[in-house]
Amino acid sequence: MDKEIQKTCVIIGAGISGIAAAIRMQNKGYAVSVFEANAFAGGKLSTESNKGYRFDMGPSVFTMPEFVDELFILSNKNPRDYFNYNALDLVYRYFFEDGELIDAYHGKERYAEEMALKTKDKKEEIIHYLNKTSEMYDLTAEVFLHNSLHKFKNYFTKAIAKGLLNFGKIGAFNTMNGANEKAFKDKKLVQILNRYSTYNGSSPYLAPATLNVISHVEIEKGAYYPVGGMFSITSSLINLAKDIGVQFNFSTPVREILIENKKAKGIRTDKEIKYFDVVISNMDVYNTYQKLLPQAKKPIKTLNQPKSSSGIIFYWGIKNNFKELGLHNILFSENYREEFDTIFSKKAIYDDPTIYLNITSKHTPADAPEGCENWFSFINVPNNSGQDWDKLVNEAREKMIKKINRMLKTDIRPMIECEMVFDPRVIEGRTSSAFGAIYGNSSNNKFAAFMRHPNFSKKISNLYFCGGSVHPGPSIPLCLLSAKITTGLIK
Repeated sequence: MDKEIQKTCVIIGAGISGIAAAIRMQNKGYAVSVFEANAFAGGKLSTESNKGYRFDMGPSVFTMPEFVDELFILSNKNPRDYFNYNALDLVYRYFFEDGELIDAYHGKERYAEEMALKTKDKKEEIIHYLNKTSEMYDLTAEVFLHNSLHKFKNYFTKAIAKGLLNFGKIGAFNTMNGANEKAFKDKKLVQILNRYSTYNGSSPYLAPATLNVISHVEIEKGAYYPVGGMFSITSSLINLAKDIGVQFNFSTPVREILIENKKAKGIRTDKEIKYFDVVISNMDVYNTYQKLLPQAKKPIKTLNQPKSSSGIIFYWGIKNNFKELGLHNILFSENYREEFDTIFSKKAIYDDPTIYLNITSKHTPADAPEGCENWFSFINVPNNSGQDWDKLVNEAREKMIKKINRMLKTDIRPMIECEMVFDPRVIEGRTSSAFGAIYGNSSNNKFAAFMRHPNFSKKISNLYFCGGSVHPGPSIPLCLLSAKITTGLIK
C-alpha cells in the first residue's frame, strides 16, 4: 500500500499568530512552511538593540500565559524548558498632573484597597465593579474568544446560548466611559479604567462597555513579565516550531496568493512559485486582499471599516535611574475626552498626550548599561491618513519631553543617550499593518466584534486568516486564540 502523501501548509507572516498557527498545523500532521518578508520573526513582537540598550519594539503587557504554554504542551514539550515568566505584584504606576501617584496591583482585594485609599470611591464599590467585569468575561469568552463567530453551528452550544441570553449584561449598549462614570465618582479611577480601550486602539467614549472585561484579565487573572523580556515569547515559540519541523523562510516576501477555480493553491515569491494544500495569511487582512489577492473579489464593507489608532514610539536610552518609575507607567493627560476626540475626530495629536513608559531594565538589568534605563515611550496617535508625520513626530517629541520633565520634576533631554523612532509609516512598513493602525479595525462600535473578518474565506476554499486584524482581535492572547480558531477550522 502506498504511503499517504503528507499535506502541506504555508503561513504568510511570522508574527506571533503565524508562528502559533504553524505549530498547530505541524501538530495536525501538515508539513508547514512560513514565509516572512522581514529578516526577523515576531512582527510587532520583535526586538532591537542600540548602543548597549535592548528594546522590545511592540506589545509590552503580557497576560494569559497559559495560551503560550498550551503550544508547548500540544507539542509534547515542557514549556519551562523553553520559556519562563514571573507574575507581577505591582502592575502599573499611574501619574497625575496634581502629583498623585496611584499603584495598580494584581488581585481584586489589593487593587481595590489601593484605589479606595487614593480615590473618593469605596473598596466595596470597586470590588462590586470587578465582580461584574468577571461575570462579563465569563459570559463573553466562549462567544467571542474561543470560537468562530462566522460558523452558524457555533451558535447552538450551551455556552454561547448562555452568553446570548445574557446579552444585556455585557454592556454592549453603553460605552466604556458611560459604564465607568456610572460606577464611580472619582474621575481618576474612571480615567484608569477607561485606559483599557487603548489595548485595542479604540476610544472609551465610543467603544462598548463590553471592553471593560480587559481590566478583569489584567487585574484578576494577572499580568506577567517574561524572563528576558517580551521578545522571549517570540524566540521560544520559534525554537519550538523549528524543533517540531516547521520550516522558516525569512527575507522572502510573498507577492501573490495563487487562486485556481476559487481555490487557494499556493504562493508566488520573487524567486519561485510553490504549491500548498492550505494557505494561511497572518498578514493584515486589508493588505492581504489589496496586495496578495489582486484578482479576488474583495469584502469591501469589511475592509473599509474604521481603523484603530496608531502610535508614536521613542525608544530612548536614558543615562539615569528613576526610582519612582516601574516596569509599566502611565503619565495621564488632564482632559482624556479631548485627547481621544483629537485622535479619532481631528486625526491629530493632542497637545498634552498621555504617555506610556515601559522600562524592561527594571526587571532585566542587562537591557541597559549599568546605571541606565531603556525607555519605550509611547503615545496614542491617529492612523496614517496622509498627515505630515515628520512634523508631527518632531512636535510629539517636544510635547513628550516637556510633559515628562514637568511630571517627574527632571530634565531628560541631556540624559537621552540613544534614540530610535517608530511612527505610523514605520509601523506599516515593518509589520504591514494597513495605515499603521496597530490594532486593525477599531472597536468604536457596539457590533465591532461581529464585524471583524472571519478566520476563513467565504469565497475561496483552502484560504484562511489569523492575527490581530481578524477575529477575535489584537493583543498577544487574542492573536494566539486566533491561530487556534483558524487551525481548528481545518480538517
